[in-house]
Amino acid sequence: MTTTEYQVSGMTCGHCEMSVREEVAQIAGVGQIEVSARTGRLVVTADRPVADDAVVAAVGEAGYSAVRV
Repeated sequence: MTTTEYQVSGMTCGHCEMSVREEVAQIAGVGQIEVSARTGRLVVTADRPVADDAVVAAVGEAGYSAVRV
């Protein structure tokens, strides 16, 4: 298992969290997703390494921006 943390900009509510979660969940191998609009924190746990570009792109599809921390 690999765990990677990102800082997401622009989330303000539970709907924002849900949108990010739904997009990131579509990435192959992703098992667990923790996302908080309050802190802007996104933690992705996968059964294999996931490309940062894939996570950043998925967050972008949800309408937000992310950087790995």
